[in-house]
Amino acid sequence: MLEREVIAMRTGSEPATARSPLRMRLWLSLWGMAWALFGLVAFAMNGRPGWAAACAAVLLLAVVDLCVITYRMRQGPHYQPGRDVPPYEPDHGDGRPHGPGHGADGGRPAQGRTGPSSGRP
Repeated sequence: MLEREVIAMRTGSEPATARSPLRMRLWLSLWGMAWALFGLVAFAMNGRPGWAAACAAVLLLAVVDLCVITYRMRQGPHYQPGRDVPPYEPDHGDGRPHGPGHGADGGRPAQGRTGPSSGRP
């Protein structure tokens, strides 16, 4: 990896006043539903079945999105770490584990070992 490349990752210093985008998605979904319904009716009345089908597909996607949004909004707020929780350890990109491994070997799989510790007879 080049030194001048920058990788965006979570630092743990996100603002405490961050807001959920669900309310904005709700309004955008309603706006898309209104326009798709208008397009569906307008194209169906003018004898354009292909465009009416396209608007019906967009309407279906907007309705499904609206259902997902309302489901997530009804779940309520989820746990967010407070100021006393340190940021996540960044990914080093070299495959090393982020924390202490399991067991004496650091959680690495057995490679070429024989005997009772590898599970072979």
